[in-house]
Amino acid sequence: MPIYEYQALSATSSCPKCADRFEVIQGIHAQPLRLCPDCGARVGKIISACHAAVAESSPEQNLAEKKIKEYEQSGRWSHAAELADKQAEKTKDSSLRNRALENYKKAGY
Repeated sequence: MPIYEYQALSATSSCPKCADRFEVIQGIHAQPLRLCPDCGARVGKIISACHAAVAESSPEQNLAEKKIKEYEQSGRWSHAAELADKQAEKTKDSSLRNRALENYKKAGY
């Protein structure tokens, strides 16, 4: 289902939720919101730029991810950390690097 953005039409009669933009998951044929679900202030749909990203991973990355998960599930934190660290270095993936650091902590390093 699509995600739509809404914002209050009047900043003076709005709550913190609708004063800034907020998102709502709605069916494509659903009527647009007219009122904020929290405070009842009038809101309008925002036309926003489409942000899309397609991330493809190699078979090597998939295999490494699977192995890291296996190590984590079996409590072999140092093995998981080392593999995640190596993969993060290869792919320059900061989230994988953070995962490695968390696993190092769990392993007592």
